[in-house]
Amino acid sequence: MHWIIWVICIGASLNFLLLISMIFLEKRKPENIIAWMTTLTFLPVVGFIFYIVFGSGLSVRIRRMIKRKAISERDIIRNIKGIETLEEAKIKDVYKKDVGLITLAYSFGAYPLPGNDIKIFTDGMTVFQALKKDIINAKKSINIEYYIFADDATGNEMMSLLCQKAREGIEVNLIYDSIGSRKAPRRFFRKLEKAGGKVGEFFPPFGHIRLLNLKMNYRNHRKIVVIDGKIGYTGGVNIRDDHMGKHKKLKPWRDAHVRIEGAGVYGLQNIFLDDWRYATNDSTPPKIYLENGYFPSPEIKGDASVQVLSSGPDSEIHKIKETYVKLITTAKHKVYIQTPYFIPDDTVFSAIAIAVRSGVDVRIMVPKIPDKHAVYLATLSYLKEMVEMGVKVYFYNGFLHSKTLIVDNNKLSIGSCNMDNRSFALNFEDTVLIYSKKHNEEFVKLFEKDVNSSMQVDENYFKKKKWITKILQAIMRLLSSLL
Repeated sequence: MHWIIWVICIGASLNFLLLISMIFLEKRKPENIIAWMTTLTFLPVVGFIFYIVFGSGLSVRIRRMIKRKAISERDIIRNIKGIETLEEAKIKDVYKKDVGLITLAYSFGAYPLPGNDIKIFTDGMTVFQALKKDIINAKKSINIEYYIFADDATGNEMMSLLCQKAREGIEVNLIYDSIGSRKAPRRFFRKLEKAGGKVGEFFPPFGHIRLLNLKMNYRNHRKIVVIDGKIGYTGGVNIRDDHMGKHKKLKPWRDAHVRIEGAGVYGLQNIFLDDWRYATNDSTPPKIYLENGYFPSPEIKGDASVQVLSSGPDSEIHKIKETYVKLITTAKHKVYIQTPYFIPDDTVFSAIAIAVRSGVDVRIMVPKIPDKHAVYLATLSYLKEMVEMGVKVYFYNGFLHSKTLIVDNNKLSIGSCNMDNRSFALNFEDTVLIYSKKHNEEFVKLFEKDVNSSMQVDENYFKKKKWITKILQAIMRLLSSLL
């Protein structure tokens, strides 16, 4: 029996040390600490292993290296001839009403860039076809970064095209996330290297053994493509068959992706280069990127103005989340949200509550068909409260992977960031703020069309849930900051 006492003492000591670390060294939020301590208390051994693998924060060394490799978007853009200053941008009619929002995003490194042509896609196959066409027409460079780049029919078709362009002498650089693309073997990516392209793996595991990745909780969730520094793509669509609508259970697959042509591409290029410099330990001086055509002279391609935001666990500021809060709390008429997972922290929850109580029409749409059941249970718990406070909640009849936020009549956000704690705090994400009445109206119509393919739920929907489901919802909500 003495060994049991020893095990209990050791377990208690480890839990105490982890608690001290979370409070004083990592400075975690109280709800995050409570969730981990609950896990460690009821699952002392398994919980400890889970913490080491999923809960430990990024090391100081990694944070410093990411910051050291990062390039200031403002420093890059200031050296591009023909780009207006922030002060010049803010006096324009398109920006006058949103100076506070623009200044906030600018403080996070997102430069306001006018004159963009924007195309919005709502399904993966359409994105894929448009992307292939632009890659085929590439003349200088293709920078491509995906959370999931699968070794399936879709992935192989894209890989073959990239290899072809590399053999033609086009510069092709590819970043893939180690966890998101874990099912794709390394020999799959070596095809591109053999063809003359370059590949970087974000947060590779120890000894190239996928199960030995102590940074697996921190994922590069971005989906970015930049072609010749002139055309950019980002949004929710990955390079995998199910994102093309080929998954039997997750159909129809509704997504949101955006194609940008114009100066707004600079923001996406800058994010890619930051990730590339870290993933490959590249030390190219920033001026070389300007000289090599990564940031060509701006051309007026359309009438939309954009700001490209990035966020990640390398920063203590949750940039995209704070921008979302600003958007929601300053809304005057409507806030329409589409997200596959809805797990807001207290700040986002309060922002939505303030908007509803101020008379703003708030609508949230999530998928009716879940792909991650634990996260979905937590989502249901929060949506129940949303309905009770007056939010209109819809379940899309299929799988909704869109990550969009529509505010009033001229602001729209499309990117890779879900409305949950993982995206806000643990993943490397990006989103594009689009200031355009035309595109806002276009997406409002798309949202309303989705409403016709959705089920609106009320309080009775949640009351009718089985008691076991309600218990599981409560448990998953308690652990929601870890999901």
